Amino acid sequence: MARRFRRHLLHLLIALAAAVPATVSAEIQGSVAFAQDDLSNDWRRAQVAAVRDHLADYPGVELEVTDARGDASLQALHVERLARRGVDVLITSPADGKLLEPVIRRVHRNGTPVILLDRRIPGAGFTAFVHPDNRQVTQRLASFLLDRLEGEGRILMLKGLPEATPTLLRTRTFLAETKRHPGISVTSRVGNYLRGDALRAVEAILRTEGGFPFDAIYAQSDSMAVGARMALRRGGIDPGNLLIAGIDYIQAARKAIRNGEQAVSYTYPTGGQEGAELALRLLQGESVPRELVLDSVQVTADNLDAADPIF
Repeated sequence: MARRFRRHLLHLLIALAAAVPATVSAEIQGSVAFAQDDLSNDWRRAQVAAVRDHLADYPGVELEVTDARGDASLQALHVERLARRGVDVLITSPADGKLLEPVIRRVHRNGTPVILLDRRIPGAGFTAFVHPDNRQVTQRLASFLLDRLEGEGRILMLKGLPEATPTLLRTRTFLAETKRHPGISVTSRVGNYLRGDALRAVEAILRTEGGFPFDAIYAQSDSMAVGARMALRRGGIDPGNLLIAGIDYIQAARKAIRNGEQAVSYTYPTGGQEGAELALRLLQGESVPRELVLDSVQVTADNLDAADPIF
């Protein structure tokens, strides 16, 4: 009898706990701002959408989003302006960590909590950093390519925004892994994480080389992989004849893997939902973890339907 009572009590407590968020959501008040880098980037838009969707359940929380259109100096200005206006929590994903570090550090020192998503700054001038592990993701990707190439081949690396911390980590880690294989050569081009920039970079190679002298493409984002495939098709080259690896796992990557035009992708969560949840905790005066590392999943033809695309 006592055991049954305890069980009923436990079920009651769980039911009450489940009912708490609706009450709490109405009580949380404050302002959150997201100083985004570039909303012309699909992944960046998805990141903002994840923050907005999570905060939509909290009517007392106001969200403002700015778009620096890929200009790090404009993003720094947005950060300063939002802080001066007294935003309660600032979220940002700095386009250039070094350039924005003094501004973000100053804002943080003056009392505004700062949550960094995906990209960090040097030093400790922020409240929380939410991100997948770029080193680990890149090591797994490099291992996959090297195994498929059997240690011999030419790889085109399409790099993201040059001074963004994920780009730096994805580049250094990949080069460190491939350096141990003398039969592998790596050529780099900048695609800025944008489909159009990657398309133009590959088209330029096709013009100057009279063909495509590579066995594989390592695109630091799946959006750039899309641009590369578009350029290859325009040049009369079947992307299915190349080994293509990307990061993010977007819908286009799932389709390309299914069609045999991309070998692998790695899920790269935007961290928007997690960042929004940390912002809510800060608005309630709670402490938050200094760093939150998000999981990444390798996706190939074997498991592409088991993993959900980022967008």
